[in-house]
Amino acid sequence: MKVLIAGANGYTGRNIVEFMSQRTGHEAYAMIRHSDQAEKMMELGAAGIIVADLEQDLSEAVQGMDAIIFAAGSGSKTGPEKTISVDQEGAKRLVDAAKENGIKHFVMLSSIGADRPHGKIKHYLEAKGIADEHLKKSGLTYTIVRPGRLTHEPGKGRIELVDHFEKPQGRDIPRADVAHVLVASLDIDNVKNKTFEILSGDEKIEEAMKSY
Repeated sequence: MKVLIAGANGYTGRNIVEFMSQRTGHEAYAMIRHSDQAEKMMELGAAGIIVADLEQDLSEAVQGMDAIIFAAGSGSKTGPEKTISVDQEGAKRLVDAAKENGIKHFVMLSSIGADRPHGKIKHYLEAKGIADEHLKKSGLTYTIVRPGRLTHEPGKGRIELVDHFEKPQGRDIPRADVAHVLVASLDIDNVKNKTFEILSGDEKIEEAMKSY
């Protein structure tokens, strides 16, 4: 499949592009905001480059794609307004464009807590939750992946996957493993039209997803 990676230049996005090019038969099309990021994406194995902005029209960005992985984010250094503009409205805009263009599968990178916003990042969790609900109601085939705290450690290839973690505090998951889950969601029918949370665990990623 031709897969559009929204947020390809982010930390998790780069892991997605690299994992997809090395471990699957799918083609990663890196969606970036600035053309000067293209060289890095091609080095990671992107099959193509799509220059587009989540805060603008996205109808052309999704043309010719079979699936979409949304891994974009406004970043921790921006305020609530940017979070709403990118993480919430940008995601909704991409969902709408996907629906209009008959995209087969939309994989959303969300967050633990998106369905129960609280704490210092309440505005971020609220934005993610609104975007998730918009995807669920879109009619698209979807998978919503909600990881806990992300790290830059090497991937372990093993996770714990559940509907909800009662006490996720103090646990985390490498971005590389999150990328693995997002890409695997394209091929594992058992996680289509499902929402789940993930943290590092003891079960191999594909086995955890297939048995969910």
